[in-house]
Amino acid sequence: MSCKVIYFEKVFTATHEIINTFKSLDMEVKYWIDLDDVKKEQALHEANYLITASYPITRDLLEKAPNVKLIQKTGSGVDNIDLNAASELGIHVASTPGANSNSVVELTIGMIISLYRKLHFLDRVTKSGEWKMWEYRPSMFEVNGKTHGIIGIGNIGKKVAALSKAFGTNVVYYDVNRLSMEEEKKLGLTYVTFNDLLSQSDIISLHIPLIPATRNLIGEKELKLMKSSAILVNVARGNIIDEKSLAEALKCNRLLGAAIDTWSSEPINSDNPLLKLDNILATPHIAGGTRDVLETVLRLSFENIRKVEDGNMPDNLVKLTSASV
Repeated sequence: MSCKVIYFEKVFTATHEIINTFKSLDMEVKYWIDLDDVKKEQALHEANYLITASYPITRDLLEKAPNVKLIQKTGSGVDNIDLNAASELGIHVASTPGANSNSVVELTIGMIISLYRKLHFLDRVTKSGEWKMWEYRPSMFEVNGKTHGIIGIGNIGKKVAALSKAFGTNVVYYDVNRLSMEEEKKLGLTYVTFNDLLSQSDIISLHIPLIPATRNLIGEKELKLMKSSAILVNVARGNIIDEKSLAEALKCNRLLGAAIDTWSSEPINSDNPLLKLDNILATPHIAGGTRDVLETVLRLSFENIRKVEDGNMPDNLVKLTSASV
């Protein structure tokens, strides 16, 4: 008898190819986007495994899926999954921590360079026929010699720090769980308070999960502490930043610029004021999204499904207390 899997994200030819590479012959995969309402209800009733990246796995959805053994997240953040409901219903949740870290790290540095050199803006105006060879040079900067403040020094934060330092930055960090002095020395990092990081840094990047304590962590008060020449990069979660306050700060040139990959509402609302600003670099939640990452997370996902089917525990189980506090 085949086990039944639902894949909840958009699929393209490459996605089908990758999934067909890694799924076993006894695994039947249904693609949520291809199902009508009646077939969705039936698929949920029969499903043993759910695979999601960002699609919301709600209590209502889970209550319609009585045979699900595992919710597999293709990524690390599980804020799109109702963990309390999963726990109450006896459903395991697993993630793929670290699988997309290099992708996120590289985009972080790429966004910093793009903001400093205004690549996102100058690409657009050059293609429109304008030749801005000199106008923006006085407001462009090098990464070398700047202070990079990293909020969140987990796996991704550490890798961002290492790559940033290779460009010649001085890296400071803030995290609720401070590293040991030995590790700080080994990594060449300096711990500072949250407010000091905001006021000292030329570059600030966010690498923290969205939990109640980090919601709207960067708001009007925090933005006023930052340098007017500072740039802010968010590749973490959208609701960590108060977007209205950020838009106002950028509109009034209280900040040099910001790069936003994750948004408070996804897909982003077309009336979001940030979209109207030239000093915003906007991307649609792609930090962890490369072909390399997709192959890795889908391989790990189907390996986990195989383990459960064989009577074993999946790797990288998500503990309820680690994501719901």
